Amino acid sequence: MPIEFVATSRLPTAFGEFNITVFQDPETGEEHVALSKGLEQAPTEPVLVRIHSECLTGDAFASLKCDCGPQLQATQKLINEAGQGVILYLRQEGRGIGLTNKIRAYALQDQGHDTVDANLLLNLPADARRYDMCPIMLKHLNIQQVRLITNNPLKIEALQEQGVDVVDRVPLTVGLNPFNEQYLKTKHDRMSHMYQKDDF
Repeated sequence: MPIEFVATSRLPTAFGEFNITVFQDPETGEEHVALSKGLEQAPTEPVLVRIHSECLTGDAFASLKCDCGPQLQATQKLINEAGQGVILYLRQEGRGIGLTNKIRAYALQDQGHDTVDANLLLNLPADARRYDMCPIMLKHLNIQQVRLITNNPLKIEALQEQGVDVVDRVPLTVGLNPFNEQYLKTKHDRMSHMYQKDDF
């Protein structure tokens, strides 16, 4: 996959100071972001990494229909406290189906369908995300080994298939509320996400 480093800068946030680095796919124009801390020197130990796919409704508008916003904020706090880590923020809204189709899927969910069936009713895959840009971004940041912050085993498999050395999984369970309980259960029951029963 062609992807190019574009620009980097300091970024003070409510959760600490980070560096923000932008990468671009010249074929599609998509701009992906690495939000990193403590990587001024090439790390010698495994690095905390989260792969976070864009979620406008959760990340920007604090939607309660998912746990994306709380996951993003909790990861920023975790990395800031650890003093080192990176969030790969990938521009693949709605598990890769785009914002318009995501909102169409939301409307179907309002009718009682879960997130998987809503996508399938739109003739779309349950999860269309790609991770082939991640090794390129990690290599640019000189990251050799990863402690992946995720509940999704498919992310671990995808990175390993791309040659990334995932040495540990760091669970992240935040943001449960009455509006997203069924959404989280669907991720557990139908998408193999590694939640525990008492998480619900």
